[in-house]
Amino acid sequence: MLNFLKLSKLHQILKTNREQMLFKIMPLFVMEIVNKYLRVEVEGLENIPKRGAGIILPNHSGFSGFDAFILSYTVQKYTKRIPRVLTHYFWFLNKNTAIPANKLGFTEATFENGVNALKKKNLVILFPEGEAGNFKPTKEKYQLQPFKRGFARMAIHSQSAIIPTLIIGAEETHINLSQIKLTKFLKGLIIPLPLNFIPLPAKWKIIFLPPVYLPFSKEKVDDRELMMEIAEDLQEQMQSKLSENLKKRKKIFI
Repeated sequence: MLNFLKLSKLHQILKTNREQMLFKIMPLFVMEIVNKYLRVEVEGLENIPKRGAGIILPNHSGFSGFDAFILSYTVQKYTKRIPRVLTHYFWFLNKNTAIPANKLGFTEATFENGVNALKKKNLVILFPEGEAGNFKPTKEKYQLQPFKRGFARMAIHSQSAIIPTLIIGAEETHINLSQIKLTKFLKGLIIPLPLNFIPLPAKWKIIFLPPVYLPFSKEKVDDRELMMEIAEDLQEQMQSKLSENLKKRKKIFI
């Protein structure tokens, strides 16, 4: 019996060490290499709250979700805070993808999950364009797709700051030729048609813009028109800043 308990304890220790290596150490090691490969430049770190809740709101592209990994790693590296990334429900359709997704800090993108993370004073990464932005064809690069309103509801409900964030470079790292909308089979399902799976070495820049505080009470979260107005205004502001920064960019792959 004693030997069995020792073996069981040893197995648990080995399992814990293996999971720590697989989901904590290795991803950080790989992301550091990727970070250097893409020569990621970061601007506006002072705009990320050092403590307390905040919604990091970036543009989305590249079909692979690569931007979510790099942004999460960047926040963690420079702020020592581990953000919660709200991601597509496809990650959670079965345990083979759901378990590693959870261990990597991914959470299904629902209003409840977002608010719960914010109530615990976490940073939350939320892509307001959703898959429409992620899977858009490269010919439409850096053209923001309509923002969903969930981020505004989360921010008001939890009284959290919104940190608009620009990601430049992901559009050229992964090329998406087109997209297929399978609305007949599953509402809202979009499938990309990628040109490359190995990331191209485009130079990346991540810019954290000054935080936005929405001066509304929690009762306003059900005001559909107000939420739509907030989403449209923030999209317009981010598109303007994105276009402005793209004009300053001289080289893409050098």
